[in-house]
Amino acid sequence: MVKVATYFAMSFGAFLFWQSMDRVHVWIALHQDEKKERLEKEMEIRRVREELLQQAKQKDSLA
Repeated sequence: MVKVATYFAMSFGAFLFWQSMDRVHVWIALHQDEKKERLEKEMEIRRVREELLQQAKQKDSLA
């Protein structure tokens, strides 16, 4: 009976471990996606800012 209880406890423990690992992987993936989106937004802002600075320089040089 002890062997059956031990086997059940170990199986249940393994199940809980894999469930928690699955949640951790989902959490990591979500945070990586958020970080990637934030970096893409920052790059877009930087690109637009550079374009505006170039346009301002051209207007200043023409005036």
